[in-house]
This record gives sequence, C-alpha cells and structure tokens, in this order.
Amino acid sequence: MKEVTRIPFKKLDPDAKLPTKATWDSAGLDLYSLDTAVIGPGETRNIRSGLAVEIPNGYFGGIYARSGLSTIHGIRPANCVAVIDSDYRGQIGIPLHNESDKVYKIQKGDRVAQLVIQPCLYAVPVEVKELSDTKRGEYGFGSSGK
Repeated sequence: MKEVTRIPFKKLDPDAKLPTKATWDSAGLDLYSLDTAVIGPGETRNIRSGLAVEIPNGYFGGIYARSGLSTIHGIRPANCVAVIDSDYRGQIGIPLHNESDKVYKIQKGDRVAQLVIQPCLYAVPVEVKELSDTKRGEYGFGSSGK
C-alpha cells in the first residue's frame, strides 16, 4: 500500500473544484480553471483556480503542463514550471502561455495544469574560494557528448 499524505486545500470561491488524480499512480493532481478565458497565439494569461493550498514544510508545489494541452494545443505554463512555496497561502494562479498559432479557449472547469508536490532542499549560499574537481569540470551544456 502506498503512503498517503493529505494536502489541505481551501476553496476561495464556491465554484472552485478540488484537484483530482487521473489514476492512483498519477504523480500530479489535475488543476481546474475557475475562469472562462481566451488565450491568443503568443499570449499569456493567469488562470485562477479559486483554491489555496497548505504545502508541508520541506516541500513545494510544481505546476506542470498537462501533456495533452501542451503537445496537441501548445498550451503550457508560461514559465514552464510554476512554483508554489510551502509558506504561500494565496490563490493558486496558473500562468498559461499559448505557443500555437491558433486561439485557444479555456472553459470554466477545464483541467488546465497539474500540481506535483515535491521535496525541497533548503539551500543556503556559502561563498568559497574553490569548488571540488569533477571529470566534467567547467564544460557546459552539451559537453557530455549527448
């Protein structure tokens, strides 16, 4: 049996729909639009969910594209992955961008993105004089030959 963590969501609007999972093994929770909206080619719109969430400390929420919307219609989160910090309690906004050359209409109640709750390493920057050596070293993107 899988371990289950209950994530509290608060409806900020009576018409908001709680996230759902397509299947038990789905990594993401489908987020629904509270708005009816039109996104023109090359445009970005912030779609309201009507929900707030309480993400546990040590985690964050990543808002990812739904595969059908992105591959078939060219609709994806504007910043590729939107981040919800564990201390944020405001409305979940879903910034969607239309990469296609066609107008896309979102209906109220459409599944528009997915929320994945992920572990978060709390990093504190520390200045050092040297970094450890690796085989790759300073070679950048594409330098591994793939």
